[in-house]
Amino acid sequence: MQHLQAAGLRLLERNYRTPGRGGGEIDLIMRAPDGTLVFVEVRQRRSSAHGGAAASVGAVKRSRLVFAARHYLMRLRTPPPCRFDVVTVEGEAPGTVQWLKAAFDAG
Repeated sequence: MQHLQAAGLRLLERNYRTPGRGGGEIDLIMRAPDGTLVFVEVRQRRSSAHGGAAASVGAVKRSRLVFAARHYLMRLRTPPPCRFDVVTVEGEAPGTVQWLKAAFDAG
């Protein structure tokens, strides 16, 4: 998260969950300096043996993130522009951090 804050993003929510079973969770919800709402999935893997951290954000995970984001946006009077980012951490601590901006679309 410090990496994102250093880039100017401001934390709004951490571990946002939708109510009920089968919903979704968003690791971080942040606001970019331009007003964009950024939904961030953080993935960590010790090795890239199975495709690495980025590969672990598959179709099911993406759909749950989109579901949770839509739930969050329903609370707002006027939804701002949004995007989905993925932050990956590969290897042992502290690991290699990679920030994938606009990693996928809601559609």
